[in-house]
Amino acid sequence: MKFVTGLVRVVSVAGSHVGTGRLERHGVSMSASSNNGSKNPAPRPKRVSAPAIAARKIGAGNPPETARLVMVTAYDAPSAKISHRAGVDMILVGDSLAMVVLGHDDTLSVTVEEMAHHTRAVARGLVSSETAGCPEARPLVVGDMPWMSYHVSVDDTVRNAAALMRAGAGCVKLEGGSKRVPMIKAILDAEIPVMGHIGLTPQSVNTFGGFKVQGKTIEAVDSLIADAKSLEAAGCFAIVLEAVPDSVARLVTDAVSIPTIGIGAGPHCDGQVLVWHDLLGIEDRIVPKFVRKYDDQSEDSIEAIRTYASDVRSGAFPGPGESYSASVELTAALLGRADETNDEAMADAAMADHLVDLDDETLIALYS
Repeated sequence: MKFVTGLVRVVSVAGSHVGTGRLERHGVSMSASSNNGSKNPAPRPKRVSAPAIAARKIGAGNPPETARLVMVTAYDAPSAKISHRAGVDMILVGDSLAMVVLGHDDTLSVTVEEMAHHTRAVARGLVSSETAGCPEARPLVVGDMPWMSYHVSVDDTVRNAAALMRAGAGCVKLEGGSKRVPMIKAILDAEIPVMGHIGLTPQSVNTFGGFKVQGKTIEAVDSLIADAKSLEAAGCFAIVLEAVPDSVARLVTDAVSIPTIGIGAGPHCDGQVLVWHDLLGIEDRIVPKFVRKYDDQSEDSIEAIRTYASDVRSGAFPGPGESYSASVELTAALLGRADETNDEAMADAAMADHLVDLDDETLIALYS
């Protein structure tokens, strides 16, 4: 059998398989490129800054429907890009990374290095979406300072805050009230904006005896208000309020002139934050009461992966549309070698890429 017989027909019939059609099937557009050299390029979208967030206090000339702040806790480039396109104001790279992504039971195990690693991923995602022309303002990246990164010394605190800034954060967040003021002032002296966090502070889980609602006594309420005022006086541009009764959150919010961002703190804060995995229903763990699931991607993902596994086992995946074809030149070379060695298996393999595109006449010519 002469396997190279009819090769000219292979070139003419299979050419579309290795030309424009093939490139377009693999996402390479062959249409005319846009004029990137335009003298009037589209203006770069704005980037959200810490001062811009500070100016979004509801009631300070800002109507709630336009001033309410939206923050999402996310940990990687894909979620950052999607959050950017959705128009959120801030992305918190939270130390909840320890629990949500790394599988720990609390937030205490995550390190500055791990937080910086994920902050870099989020920052790269935003650069990518910005470069791709996302019309939304680029969200402010909030780098969460993990446990023991701001507890030992002022020098360590500033050094660790700087590590998150170098990784791509636009500010840092740390937990605690009045007792954190010296560290906050030191960070601010290094020209790094600071977001506070009071109420349920997860790094204090062992002190609290678990993840429990705070501000449940009049003394606790007074302490929260005092802490919020101390954080504002120290120079924080915003404060996260976590797991406190909504009436208490309202009192705290009204007591300060900087925005409060609630998570489990009711509707009276100046903004809200939820974890990416919780609001999309990716986590199948028991979620806190304050989480609203806007999707059920856990079940959707399980079903999608189950279908993929079935397709792999049945041989349905990959198909021609997910496979790369050898060039006609390589096919010719392989057919020539098969002809020299009378290797029908090699010939069959060489032609496998092209059989789906060949008509009956060409197939007869090749195998006659």
